[in-house]
Amino acid sequence: MNPPFDVAALAAEYATKSPQDVLKLAFAQFGDELWLSFSGAEDVVLVDMAWKLNRQVKVFSLDTGRLHPETYRFIEQVREHYGIPIEILSPDPRLLEPMVREKGLFSFYRDGHGECCGIRKIEPLRRKLSGVKAWATGQRRDQSPGTRSQVAVLEIDGAFSTPERPLYKFNPLANMTSAEVWAYIRMLELPYNSLHERGFISIGCEPCTRPVLPNQHEREGRWWWEEATQKECGLHAGNLIVKA
Repeated sequence: MNPPFDVAALAAEYATKSPQDVLKLAFAQFGDELWLSFSGAEDVVLVDMAWKLNRQVKVFSLDTGRLHPETYRFIEQVREHYGIPIEILSPDPRLLEPMVREKGLFSFYRDGHGECCGIRKIEPLRRKLSGVKAWATGQRRDQSPGTRSQVAVLEIDGAFSTPERPLYKFNPLANMTSAEVWAYIRMLELPYNSLHERGFISIGCEPCTRPVLPNQHEREGRWWWEEATQKECGLHAGNLIVKA
C-alpha cells in the first residue's frame, strides 16, 4: 500500500498502537522520504525511536535565532549521540531584517507573537515542507488541552498541504503523557535539554519561554502574555481548525 491511502481509516486503525508501530507505518509508506521535526525538547524520544528503526532517519530543526544557549547545545548533543546530521532551518534575512529594523527585537510583547513566529518559524518550515512528502512530529495530546487534545497519529497536514500535493503528517507520540516521555528518557539515559532542570517544560524561544510553577500546565510558560487557548505558533496551525 502506497499513498494515496485512506488516512482516516489508518488513523483509526493505529489510534491505540504504540509510537513504534506508527513510525513503522510511516517508514513503510515513505522510507527515507520521511522527515522528523526536532524542536530541541522532548522530541529526543521521537528521534530515538525512529533511529532504532532506520539509522538513516532524516531530521531537521528550526533555528529561530532566539533559542536558549542550552537548546543549541542540546541539538548538538543529539546530533553527536546518534551520529546523524540535523538540518538546521534559518529565517530568511530578507523578511527578518526589515521587521527587526522597523519594530525592534521584542515587538511580540506589544503585537503578539504571530508576525515574529511567521518569519522565524513558519516561513522556514513552509520552505522545507514544500519539498517533503511526509513528516513526523513530537506532538502529544496532553501538551495543550486547548489545541492538541484531538491530535491524530496520522493526518493530512492542515497547514502546509496543497490541493495538488497532500502532505502526510505523523504524530507517533500523540498518546504518550509527559510522565511516560520522561520515564523513557530516564530509562534509556537519553540526552535532554538542561533547561528542564530549571523548571522549563515547554521550551521555545528565549524571550517567549519561562519556567512554570507547580500545578501550572506546561504551555502556560509559552507566550504567557497572550490568550491561553491559542498557544500555537503556527507550526501546527491545523490544530486550531475545529474538527467534527
